[in-house]
Amino acid sequence: MTDLSIKLQSTVGDFAPEFVRQLPLVEADMRAHGLEPSAFVISKDRAGPPAFPLVTPFFHEYTVFVGDESFTVTEPNDMSFLAFFQKRCMPKSEDEAGRLRRPNRGLLRRFLRWMGQPI
Repeated sequence: MTDLSIKLQSTVGDFAPEFVRQLPLVEADMRAHGLEPSAFVISKDRAGPPAFPLVTPFFHEYTVFVGDESFTVTEPNDMSFLAFFQKRCMPKSEDEAGRLRRPNRGLLRRFLRWMGQPI
């Protein structure tokens, strides 16, 4: 298994193998944009109570923890969440990247501001 910097935890089973294979690429992108992946924890939980016994959930809640802050999104699968997460970690353009790297902005504040923007 690949050594991951982002800590993964789940109450509903393992993350998809494709998700685990793609995560190191996302971590590399994060580092290239000034984010430290080891500061992040991703938790996967059931979104809502089970409708029927032994039926897998249709959606999952993914909570991302960074220090004392966190946010939660609901997605149908791990890969949809990963696409959402990666879009939120990367600036949209080089001009935006320059603005986001101002020295007076903290890593967490910058990341949470990106997470608050609509896709």
